[in-house]
Amino acid sequence: MKAPLYNLQLEQIGDIDLPKIFSTTSKAEDKIIAQTLRVYRSNLRKAHAKSKTRAEIAGTTKKMWKQKGTGRARHSTAKAPIFVGGGRAHGPNGEQNFKLKLSKKSRKIALGLLLNKFAKAKKISVVEKFGQLEPKTKTGMKFITGLMDKNKVLSESRRIGVITSQTNANIRRSLRNIKNINLINLKSLNSLDLSQQHYLIFSKKAINELNKF
Repeated sequence: MKAPLYNLQLEQIGDIDLPKIFSTTSKAEDKIIAQTLRVYRSNLRKAHAKSKTRAEIAGTTKKMWKQKGTGRARHSTAKAPIFVGGGRAHGPNGEQNFKLKLSKKSRKIALGLLLNKFAKAKKISVVEKFGQLEPKTKTGMKFITGLMDKNKVLSESRRIGVITSQTNANIRRSLRNIKNINLINLKSLNSLDLSQQHYLIFSKKAINELNKF
């Protein structure tokens, strides 16, 4: 698989061969991707809900009415779960664990399958010497706009992921304030981040480092 290679002057200087991970395939690719995204989202989830038990409800511990002779069912205090304003039985305690596990092999396969989808749809561009981009938002905007003029698929994409091998100050300063541009470090690249993008722009260095994946 190949992707167009651009320089900072917005000239297409050729095509670049994409690493082996972009050729990942599987008969159950949708299922694998769905399972992986479920794990990532579940691991981001935190327990906020907490209800009070009868022991945590403020108020009197006096018996509702005497035990016998009233004709009514026997009860203890108004803190019992059966009464309005009483404690909650078997409610959330704020310590729920939503963590799920995923093997390294599964993570890599899911990542490769998503990258393969982008490559097949021709939603990938590579930029040579990307780190030398002038650290100004005006320059970054001009560069992205210029790429959009040359690529119809990119111009129709609402969320664009810019993937670099490591955090680069020039790229960060020039692109961080541009709407719908998401800066992604290769070291933290994951299936959830990829699934939220519509187009990917790689630095050439990041593509070369993906050969090690």
